Amino acid sequence: MLSSFIHLQYCYDYLVNQISIGLLLYSHIPAAIAALMFGIFLIFQSRKRANVTFFMVCLCFATWCFLDLGSWFAFLGSDSMMFTWSLADLFAPLFYFFSYYFLYTFLTEQDLPTWQKSVGMGLIIPIAVWILMGQKLMLYDANTCEALENTGFNYYQFCIEGVFLISCLVLAMVLYRRAKDAVQKRKVIFATIGVFAFLGFFLSGTLGVNFLVSDSAVAFAYNFEIYGLFGMPILLVYLGYLIVKYHAFDLKIFSAQALSFALVALIGAEFVFVSSVPSIVLVAVTLVLTGAIGILLSRSVKREIEQRERIEKLADELEATNDRQEGLIHFIGHEVKGFLTKDAGAFASLADGDYASLPQSLKPFVEQALIESRAGADSVASILKASNLKKGTVAYTKELFDLKELVRATLEKEKVSADHKGLTLLFNAEDSSYQMNGDKGQIADHVLRNLIDNSINYTTSGSVTVSLRREGAKILFSVKDTGVGITSEDKVRLFTEGGHGKDSQVVNAHSTGYGLYIAKQITEAHGGTIRAESEGAGKGSEFIVEFPAS
Repeated sequence: MLSSFIHLQYCYDYLVNQISIGLLLYSHIPAAIAALMFGIFLIFQSRKRANVTFFMVCLCFATWCFLDLGSWFAFLGSDSMMFTWSLADLFAPLFYFFSYYFLYTFLTEQDLPTWQKSVGMGLIIPIAVWILMGQKLMLYDANTCEALENTGFNYYQFCIEGVFLISCLVLAMVLYRRAKDAVQKRKVIFATIGVFAFLGFFLSGTLGVNFLVSDSAVAFAYNFEIYGLFGMPILLVYLGYLIVKYHAFDLKIFSAQALSFALVALIGAEFVFVSSVPSIVLVAVTLVLTGAIGILLSRSVKREIEQRERIEKLADELEATNDRQEGLIHFIGHEVKGFLTKDAGAFASLADGDYASLPQSLKPFVEQALIESRAGADSVASILKASNLKKGTVAYTKELFDLKELVRATLEKEKVSADHKGLTLLFNAEDSSYQMNGDKGQIADHVLRNLIDNSINYTTSGSVTVSLRREGAKILFSVKDTGVGITSEDKVRLFTEGGHGKDSQVVNAHSTGYGLYIAKQITEAHGGTIRAESEGAGKGSEFIVEFPAS
């Protein structure tokens, strides 16, 4: 049947003497269709950048395969053969560029920077101009079945493809160094090996042909080109491994099974085109390997999906349980806080003599009870406050107020605790304006009082000095003590949720670990900063807060 279409008998004889048509079809069609199917499956699965860019790789590669296949069938005498042969060389650098684009988006989950897109397309534009102006193939000799190609064009194309290949390697090296864990490093390695094998096979095949054609001692040099196409199946195998191992592309079980079945059917159909023993053996081996990989892929994806669904179900149940527990803790916390606040109010009234003068023997007991009640109420309030801050349910009522007066009022409340421990509580404030805009109650209770109370609790003897000064558009509030100090190890845990110092609860049994976390959140919500300074254990500490002045 094919003989009826032959226009150039010599070119037909030239072709079949060097390679079977069945093997020629087998080298191009399965690779092209497999790539297209893989790309289509991915883009239907998700429109993520990595999926879209890999689809473009597959589309350009498949187009090149069919155009290149047309150039092998020059014996059909098509008038458009010269153009399609030239056009194939435009799609080659395109899938090199999109391979780099894919590797970048797959590994970084970000779009390729605009300047890199511009450089990449700028390198390809001269190739398109040469082809459209007919400068790629100078002429075709039907007597020898060979084309006279533009040598400068070929070298430029190979250089551009080499640039993209090296860029993939450099990108992989940079991302490998930046990877934060072993899993990400392995993803970089496997994805890069797949892309590098694909592009490397192709470049070595086409580059080898270009040098061997000029050597008359090498017969049928164009045969080497078809071996470069086997890089695409290698890339698909590596991507299949990434799908199974690292859930790449979010491929579902149905897609994996359909893709595997289609590849097996496609390769099996090649038995129709091949007749020689080597070709039959090659198709059979490929069919068996593809089928085995397809079964492994489907089973692995199924196991991974089932495991992921169990984990997601367990996570949902755990989240629901946590929500119920959090609601219960909130309820209990509010109730306990209410009782402790009432107790503190009663002890404060007794200590102030609102009802009658207390006997001297009873005063220390009432003062201690007042301190303990306030400490208990503050502990519960800290836990509730931290929870609300984390959920983002804290509302701020901001107004203009004098921070200096607010500090004085807070110190009056803390004087009882300082006196009870025999500490000297000092206040230094420079003459200046300390007007600021903020939530007066939140700052008083959870920043000023928290830091002063913290210093008192962690100072066994000596003094606590509270200072206030103005620096330009900033108000600096600081609390310096002669207490236990802060080690470098404990500094890491400061201002974190529930963060305790190594021996903090030995010194202060009521420490919840939420006080400094809350102070930091509220300070930052007012556009300020908070930090701690200490020369080490036993050398005291200083907490400094900066607020924007009004």
